[in-house]
Amino acid sequence: MQVKLTPTPMQAAALKHTLHTVNEAACWVSGVAFERGVPREYELRKHTYAELKERGLGAQAAQHVIKKVRDAYTSLHANLRAGNLGKPGSKRRLKAASKPIAFRPQAAQPYDDRCLSWQYDAQTVSIWTVAGRLKGVRFACSPNALKQLIAHRKGESDLVERDGVFYLIATCEVPEAEQQEPERFIGVDLGIANIATTSTGYQAAGRGLNRHRRRQLELRRKLQKKATKSAKRLLKKRNRREKRHAANQNHIIAKTIVTEAERTGHGISLEQLRGIRDRVRLRKPQRVALHSWAFAQLADFIVYKARRAGVAVVFVDPAYTSQRATRSRTVRSGEAMAKT
Repeated sequence: MQVKLTPTPMQAAALKHTLHTVNEAACWVSGVAFERGVPREYELRKHTYAELKERGLGAQAAQHVIKKVRDAYTSLHANLRAGNLGKPGSKRRLKAASKPIAFRPQAAQPYDDRCLSWQYDAQTVSIWTVAGRLKGVRFACSPNALKQLIAHRKGESDLVERDGVFYLIATCEVPEAEQQEPERFIGVDLGIANIATTSTGYQAAGRGLNRHRRRQLELRRKLQKKATKSAKRLLKKRNRREKRHAANQNHIIAKTIVTEAERTGHGISLEQLRGIRDRVRLRKPQRVALHSWAFAQLADFIVYKARRAGVAVVFVDPAYTSQRATRSRTVRSGEAMAKT
């Protein structure tokens, strides 16, 4: 659950300085880890903890910095093993593996309940900073989000800065609804012309989304051609905006599909997405559309929303989802004509 902090100018300065300090410390810890072959977290703590305390970090903040660095290297090694950073010997792979991991000054910093406490009635938080503990830092969120925080917040929260605005990303553990045994399944076919097509007749038309992506692609080309500092800043800003737009559309599509399944008592049948970009053969203009849409994100949204609603989800061979969806629509049309 993401909430927006609305600190005073003095509080904002303290939060900004804290993020810069902990991420600068994380870069130093990353250098130590890289130099020593990325030892285990316990070994890394022996080499860095005292120095982090000297830099003004509290005990818990120092522990979180060390763990953040160790987790970053764990993710890097997993991506290298999976080939996500290119084949052995490729420039991208060598670049990623040949230098320490660097952390942006605004990168997220985890907080546990010892460093961060929530006052839900007043909608404020008390948070640790390098300048001391800040009390009464206000946050803003929707009424539904506040209910979720009160009922289900648990564990760590991340402090992050985006474009000068501070956010807390809180972890909420929501219990799953009791899953009903469905008699039938709604087939969901993912594609380019229509982002999602279901066997019940729902189509998430891709025309507007594809038009939006083409506009963004053309703008990126112009900015990349300029290659000035301001153009690069605008590229990053536009990239974040496009990701938010895609995530919002995926949320809407997933909610529509899950709501229909919950209302009718059906399950959801999704196509297996693993390797979708490798097995699909398209012309060059269509490849841009294929690679620019977050199909896996849409599937993840459908799965987690279905688990919350108690709707069963199964993954099937993608070769037959389109046929099943078309056959189901044809049968329903025939039944409707017979009744007429």
